[in-house]
Amino acid sequence: MTENLSILIDHWKADPHSSFNSWFLWDERLKNFRSIRRGIGQVVRDIDAGTFGNQYRGSSLETVVGSVAEQRQIFKGADHAFLWKPKLRIPDIYENGDNQRAFSRLLNACDCCDTAEAVIAAIQRIDALKIKGLGPAVANLLYFIHPTLVMPFNTAIVKGYNAITGGNVKLGRWDHYLSMREGAIRLNGEHRTRLSNDLGAIAGLMFDVGSGRYPAPPRPGDVGGMRSWEEDLDKVRQESAAAQRQWAAERESDTSHTEIQSWLRDMGRSLGYAVWIASNDRGRLHQGVPLGDGCLTQLPVGAQAGAEAVKLIDVVWVDAATQSVAAAFEVEHSTSIYSGIVRMLDLALGTEVGAKSTLFLVAPDNRRDEVAQQLRRPAFSRVSELGIRYLPYSQLQQHREAIGRFGSGLKPLLEISQAL
Repeated sequence: MTENLSILIDHWKADPHSSFNSWFLWDERLKNFRSIRRGIGQVVRDIDAGTFGNQYRGSSLETVVGSVAEQRQIFKGADHAFLWKPKLRIPDIYENGDNQRAFSRLLNACDCCDTAEAVIAAIQRIDALKIKGLGPAVANLLYFIHPTLVMPFNTAIVKGYNAITGGNVKLGRWDHYLSMREGAIRLNGEHRTRLSNDLGAIAGLMFDVGSGRYPAPPRPGDVGGMRSWEEDLDKVRQESAAAQRQWAAERESDTSHTEIQSWLRDMGRSLGYAVWIASNDRGRLHQGVPLGDGCLTQLPVGAQAGAEAVKLIDVVWVDAATQSVAAAFEVEHSTSIYSGIVRMLDLALGTEVGAKSTLFLVAPDNRRDEVAQQLRRPAFSRVSELGIRYLPYSQLQQHREAIGRFGSGLKPLLEISQAL
């Protein structure tokens, strides 16, 4: 079993379309951790203050769960478990104040602890209350607080776990979830060199098996099953090779994203700003040169609130005289506009830096309608108060050289961008 699972993991990691490559190693996943954790904190504060309301739509919970569900590689549909179903009265955290506060205590306890024992104790306390409809789907939120302690959860992950281990984990039960978590941690330990301390990796493997992309290894002694399994693996490998063209197109998308960052970098320098490139993008090459070459190696934000979030913003302009952040840019070339807005909200509402700088969401012209559609969500009703601006590619491309040569300060960018 161990040897066969090792073979499966190696095939899985080599597949560019596996959840390992499309999600686990995806830069956007890492960017979302802080904004989701901060969103969970906002849910707790809203419930404790009595301002959470009695419905999912428009609540702070919708914003944070939406940020998870947008990671469609393994979390598509993650919001379904939280949608209020009045006929079934589930999940019973909208109209029952006691249950709502218990949910808040669970989130807060996990946010404030740092051990597996404390997380499990918090889960056992919520389980003892038997709140109707509030089951292990909550683990998808807790994962973004403690990725090394909590495993994501959905139907495909459960199916994959049962197929690989021969288990009988059932949906909707916290005790079954905790048993699956224990088993997955044991498997993860056996294959640590191939997987990760972050339980998202093994969850992604289970998801791809459970969703039918990969066959589970046969049980020991099943010779016929072993032969069929090897044939199925070979078929997956051939399909992966045929999909390289799509992978190349995705890489081209990354290149375009990097090019836009280079435009903003060069324009910022021309306007006299020091420039910071996102810490996880500094080494990306543009025209053979690392994107972060000649840029700031440290942000002058010190221990300000939200300093770590600022380091992941695509491009930041720093006023050389005052050492303060003048502008921050999130480039949304092909990734979710929703996630970009959430990160901007996180920066604007949760940091001293965001409150004192101008924030730009940079996206292709053909995504204008998508931006408008997302901004109609009740969860983003505060965007208009924050001064976040939409900067279309065409305006940036058309005017960047003139702005760099003749412009001064942020005024030219304010002219070519639109208030959101």
